[in-house]
Amino acid sequence: MAAAAGPGGCAHYRRGCLLKAPCCGRLYGCRLCHDEGEEHRLDRFGVRQVQCARCGRLQQAQQNCEDCHNVFGEYYCSICHLFDTDKKQYHCEKCGICRIGPKEEFFHCSKCNLCLALTLQGNHKCIENVSRQDCPICLEDIHTSRVGAHVLPCGHLLHRTCYEDMLKEGYRCPLCMHSALDMTRYWQRLDNEVAQTPMPLEYQNMMVEILCNDCTSRSTVQFHILGMKCKNCDSYNTAQDGSCQASRHSSD
Repeated sequence: MAAAAGPGGCAHYRRGCLLKAPCCGRLYGCRLCHDEGEEHRLDRFGVRQVQCARCGRLQQAQQNCEDCHNVFGEYYCSICHLFDTDKKQYHCEKCGICRIGPKEEFFHCSKCNLCLALTLQGNHKCIENVSRQDCPICLEDIHTSRVGAHVLPCGHLLHRTCYEDMLKEGYRCPLCMHSALDMTRYWQRLDNEVAQTPMPLEYQNMMVEILCNDCTSRSTVQFHILGMKCKNCDSYNTAQDGSCQASRHSSD
């Protein structure tokens, strides 16, 4: 049995062959096609044979058909058995899989256990093996995903597309509630809005305890419906952490 795939490949990759799954012996356009059609996952590293999509010859996994010389993929990795168009891919031994390059624009962070853009080298918060966690938005794997990962300031990872979707609804990491981008300008605008929006008389002396999601410090501030500002880092990404109480002023 073979999944539908023409000479141009499948819905996931442009390639000229089908993979013979070592687990079930069936032919599929790629590992993703296999996993969508079966109740088990394909071991990409265990693939030994492919079938030419042009002439139908079943043969050892390689870059070109041994009969009709059809090119199975402009890029071919003999470890991952990845066939695809040239996207400047490279195989990262530490990641254990192929990554989209070019290689010189990425480095492997040993603690995060993931290839990241050079712009993040020495400029991101590391969380050990963070790439082995599923994306908290879609709950799908990040480490082997075809979608690139986005590193949040808190160090957690999201699929890049999930990050973009998240920003349409909010600005906080879904795991730790830390701000997912630089909010400085927004906090400054909120300062002005708070100053121009006095609270009703009965709330003007109301003080509350807050916890800051950005710096984790606690402070006691004046209650305001638009937001309560952290005294430590000036963030409005805070949550009330106690009951309200009216402030007391000395008569001295």
